[in-house]
This record gives sequence, structure tokens and C-alpha cells, in this order.
Amino acid sequence: MTPDSVSRIPVLMYHEIADKSEIHSPLAVTPAAFADQLSYLHDLDWRTISAAALSAILTDGDAVLPAKTVVLSFDDGYENFYTHALPQLSKHGFTATLFMTSGWVKEARPHGPGIPRMLSWAQLCDLSSGGIEIGAHSITHPELDQLTGKRLHDELFDSKRQLEDRLGMEVPGLAYPFGYSNSAVRQLAYQAGYTYAYAVGNRTATSEADQFAVPRLTVKGATSLDEFRRLISGENTFTLRKDRLLTGGWAMVRGARRTLREIGGGTPAPSQDGSVDRSDDYVGG
Repeated sequence: MTPDSVSRIPVLMYHEIADKSEIHSPLAVTPAAFADQLSYLHDLDWRTISAAALSAILTDGDAVLPAKTVVLSFDDGYENFYTHALPQLSKHGFTATLFMTSGWVKEARPHGPGIPRMLSWAQLCDLSSGGIEIGAHSITHPELDQLTGKRLHDELFDSKRQLEDRLGMEVPGLAYPFGYSNSAVRQLAYQAGYTYAYAVGNRTATSEADQFAVPRLTVKGATSLDEFRRLISGENTFTLRKDRLLTGGWAMVRGARRTLREIGGGTPAPSQDGSVDRSDDYVGG
């Protein structure tokens, strides 16, 4: 390992970049806070690479992760990525990867009561042609580890196809909604033609990361600049430990729920209405 390489690399997960007056979500980072975070990275000579670029590094048997390098990822496809995040990224010469829920594109899901403003196909094409990597995030944002059969197949295969058909380019990456997956989901993602997939995990990615379960670090509205610094430095903060406990707890609940449903226990399936979970304990993507 060279002096300019490291064994870990932070992959940050954002959702919305919006003022509190625009959206009341614990995951929404204000434009001012986002600007401060990018300025911090820029001033300390950090550079950004896309999720696909990180995947290419991890695929190499002798993976060497470049020092002071970060991946900026955004889930769901909110329009405020285009209006608030992109100008700041461009200002600093940074890139990012945006994972789009294809069934939530503006034309398919117009803005209205309870429905946030989403990116349009034209905006997605503009982002893609401008160097922002577009990845898949399913069609309707379900808990993939609770699905089987045709529904699971369509969420993985069709979301990739829809994006590729409209953007006119390959979509190699996937982010699991809520970060949830299991071995069946990961195997089907591989069969669908994805070359990598992101979970959440709230851990720093390493050169040993599973290509189909690359962990990310959640950036929230409450993430201070000091905590942001600690995130990219690889420190194990209290918030990360809390989020990992929440994720582990939900994994047990979902596993039990699925088992009960499979043996006919009558446990209802999770909501598949495409709603966005904005609870304080929501740590997924």
C-alpha cells in the first residue's frame, strides 16, 4: 500500500437538500449546511469519485483506495438535487451519484399533497450528460427483502431498463431502498446486470467491501459540521452507533415478519404505496 492510499473510504448518503421551511424531514440537509460540508471537503483537498468508479477500484484484486477521496450519493431523486445540490457540486468541481426511484419520476408522480417534487426525465438526462452518475433505486421504493417472485424481479430489472431506455446509457449501479437486502435480492441484482449495489450500514467502506452490499454513512439534517468531519475521518460516533442499532433491530423485525408471512402467520405485507418514511428513526435510503 502506497503513502497515498488508504484501507477505508467514506461513502456519504444524502436524500434531500432543502430548507426546513420547504420540507420537514430529519434527512433533509439545508443548502447552507451542504455548502459548508462541500467547502470543508474542498478546503482540505478531498476529491470525489462516482459510485461506479469506486466499484471499479473494488473489483481490482489489488484494490488500492486513494487517500482523501469520498463518494457522494443521493437517494430517491428529489428535484432539490437539481436546484440546490448541483450548483454547489459544480462550484467545487465535485461529482456525485444519484439513485433514482424510476416510478417516482416527475412525469409518473406529479407533485401534490404528500408527494414531494421529484426530478423529471429532462433533468435526469441533463444531469447524466453533465457527469452525474445515475443509478437505480427500484421502481416504487419497497422493502426488497420482503418481496419474492415477479414483484422482486420487476423492481430490480425494470427500474434498470427504464432508466437505461430514457437516458440512453448503461446504469450499472443500484441502491437498495431503505438499505434492505438479503442473499436472494443480491443474487437477483447480479442477474439483472448491476455491477454493484449500495446498502446503508453506517460504516466506512473498505477494500474488502462486498460489491453488492457497499456500506454508506447517513448525513442528516442534524449532522453538524464537526460530526461531518468525524464521519469522513472514520470515527465511530454516537450517532453511527445508534443508527447501527436501529438498523440491526429492524433487520430482526423484518426477518420475523417475513418468516411469519411465509408460513401463513397472517402478518401483513409492508406498505407498497410509495410513501416516504420521514420518521426520526429512519436511517435507510
